[in-house]
Amino acid sequence: MPPLHQFHQAKLSNPDTERPASANIVWHAGKVSAADRAQLLRQKPATIWLTGLSGAGKSTLAFALEKRLIAGNHLAFVLDGDNVRHGLNRDLGFSADDRSENIRRIAEVARMFNEAGVMVITAFISPFRKDRALAREIIGAERFIETHVCTPIDVCEHRDPKGLYEKARHGKIDGFTGISAPYEAPQAPDLRIDTGRLTVEQSVAQIIQKLMPRLY
Repeated sequence: MPPLHQFHQAKLSNPDTERPASANIVWHAGKVSAADRAQLLRQKPATIWLTGLSGAGKSTLAFALEKRLIAGNHLAFVLDGDNVRHGLNRDLGFSADDRSENIRRIAEVARMFNEAGVMVITAFISPFRKDRALAREIIGAERFIETHVCTPIDVCEHRDPKGLYEKARHGKIDGFTGISAPYEAPQAPDLRIDTGRLTVEQSVAQIIQKLMPRLY
């Protein structure tokens, strides 16, 4: 059995870059590696980070992609913006600071899921480049697949599945991305998908093509 100090020195493949609030904790390493889990699940895990305006089709695309991966015997899980705010992030609002914390927490969860060997699909507006850069740093650049769902705002607003654009236009929602708050589009995403031009099936196919080298 290895000496105890070796366990204390062991880390996940991409440890946190910031110190925890408490100094009275130590890292406890397991005896199963991320590579072991990846081999078991026959996939090299990644996080497909879907970013785009409200109504762009992120959630629809995320759940369709999850279904396609599961049908191909590849374990996947969706972290959806609205769903997460019902539980883990129910204490957060939509201020700039809360949006940043929302993304930080999701990135930490995605990283743990990836360490478990799971393909993660996130569906978050995530409007700020600095927050997406932090997510990439937490998850690891080799696992982070930034996918800009670049559906034009007029298409998103025409869909308006939640009636949010109408409310924002009438001043009933403050800080609404694309109307009264900015959206900083990715400058060099790994993928761009316009769901106003492509069907759901075509959009999923593009992501699957990107993931093929990771699927054993």
